[in-house]
Amino acid sequence: MSFAALTAFWAVSLLLVLTPGADWAYAISAGLRGRRLVLPAVIGLACGALLATLAVAAGVGALVAQSPALLTALTATGALYLAWMGIGLWRSPAAISHTSDAQPQARWRWTVKGASVSGLNPKQLLLLLALLPQFVRPDDSWPVSAQIMALGAVHAASCAVVYFGVGWGSQRVLRTRPSAALLVSRISGALMLGIATLLLVEIALH
Repeated sequence: MSFAALTAFWAVSLLLVLTPGADWAYAISAGLRGRRLVLPAVIGLACGALLATLAVAAGVGALVAQSPALLTALTATGALYLAWMGIGLWRSPAAISHTSDAQPQARWRWTVKGASVSGLNPKQLLLLLALLPQFVRPDDSWPVSAQIMALGAVHAASCAVVYFGVGWGSQRVLRTRPSAALLVSRISGALMLGIATLLLVEIALH
């Protein structure tokens, strides 16, 4: 692949990643619960982006886009999962943690949750499905699947850098502001619930 194509895709991908959404809310929640949880959470979010890319490369994305039933099922699953996460975050807001360590089991769970939040996001799957083909060149020396995976890796790297900054920054900025941290945590939960509601409403309208 050409460096120009990778750079152009990176610029578009970065703009999309910089738009706040469920991934931002999850990274902020991890940051508020402890610095040691930010990296596992971000790794999970990046893995979720890679899983979505794999689905597109394997043709699953095209199948989902062409099948209303599959798309509805995926959207409903993602919406319900986001709603469950949002309710949990609203009922048990993340509090600033000053501990320097976290249990390995807890870090592993944050990675799995992050992959679920990102990987089950139907908007991301359809977005990659619409965006990736524009930067793929069938006559290139690289196979199409390899080009898609390279672009997906660039997207996942953008996710990792931005979300790590969001999670780490939430801990540093809100460390001495417990009331603000509580507010941000509840806003994050409300954001997840709002996204889930919009997805379910979209299903109902169609």
